[in-house]
Amino acid sequence: MSQYNPSMAGPMQGPRTFTSAISICLSQYVGFRGRAPRSEYWYFVLFNLIVSIVAAIIDAVIGHPIFAIISGLGLFLPNLAVFIRRLHDTDHSGWWWWFLLVPIIGFIMILIWMCSRGTPGPNRYGSDALGASGWGQARAA
Repeated sequence: MSQYNPSMAGPMQGPRTFTSAISICLSQYVGFRGRAPRSEYWYFVLFNLIVSIVAAIIDAVIGHPIFAIISGLGLFLPNLAVFIRRLHDTDHSGWWWWFLLVPIIGFIMILIWMCSRGTPGPNRYGSDALGASGWGQARAA
């Protein structure tokens, strides 16, 4: 496997907005390289929750779980890709997702990593997703 190539960095630096996070995650639906900041990951989690609720309501109205199945299958790869890019942002290999299979402890550790700030500056997976503009840097009080 090759090292990180800076030309493969994401198109946007700094915190993501709701719409930009969805756009990035859906356009990089099999993009497992690079880093995803917390805002990108958690906005996409929110998007998935909204899609799931809407699909469940539609399924309840029509009486068949077809929309939940379609949305689940359609969003599986984008979810996995942004999850792995989020692990990369915290300087963890994408293979750590297997840690979710460890009851309770695995979920807690992954949740902590997903909520933690990514490593400042470049790491082995790419440049800082928040950029060098000072976003997310500790402000002097």
